[in-house]
Amino acid sequence: MTGGARRLIVAIDGPAGAGKSTLARALARALGYTYVDSGAMYRVVGLAARARGIDPADGAAVAELLDGLDFALRPAPEGQRVLLDGRDVTDELRTPAAGEWASRVAALPEVRQRLVERQRRLGEAGGVVMDGRDIGTVVFPGADCKFYVTASAAERARRRAREIGAPASDLPEIQRDIEARDRRDSERVHAPLRAAADMETIDTTGLTADEAVGRVLARVTERAKA
Repeated sequence: MTGGARRLIVAIDGPAGAGKSTLARALARALGYTYVDSGAMYRVVGLAARARGIDPADGAAVAELLDGLDFALRPAPEGQRVLLDGRDVTDELRTPAAGEWASRVAALPEVRQRLVERQRRLGEAGGVVMDGRDIGTVVFPGADCKFYVTASAAERARRRAREIGAPASDLPEIQRDIEARDRRDSERVHAPLRAAADMETIDTTGLTADEAVGRVLARVTERAKA
């Protein structure tokens, strides 16, 4: 952004497959902001726990793992790359198994506390677009701009099937998995997935990616000039 526009904190939350990461990456590029995929942090913890045979329900064990975990987020043309022990694991984090383990370790208060602290440090200076499940409700409840990005479960299943090249016959199972994760994320005791009262909801079911980005960019640009 140019001129005297303020560098804002933009929070984008929503369920899996709603398009929030695509929107957040494009928005960050358009604004010249840093993009932070908070979900990747939970995925890397889940990936490490799985590799080490740690029970994802064992809060103390996962917290101990996290305290000694060497991982980093690196800016990249496509948004962000994730390193674990110096190795690029970005593509591994996009697998269904990584998403499943991320959802499980994300329910642990010991994990959430540690990662929320890291996320706040990454975004506190502004000029950041951060997406996740609780950015606008827990991490940055006072964010300058807050959006809740959603889409129907059927549409999210279709998108997921296209992404992984699954046949149409797999759609029912993919949708069931998505709905199960929605329930797990929204019903967890600590920092459940929900839209805050002051969030603007963007339903991407009938929108192209460009349309969704254009709508959000207009809101953020207007706020930055205020």
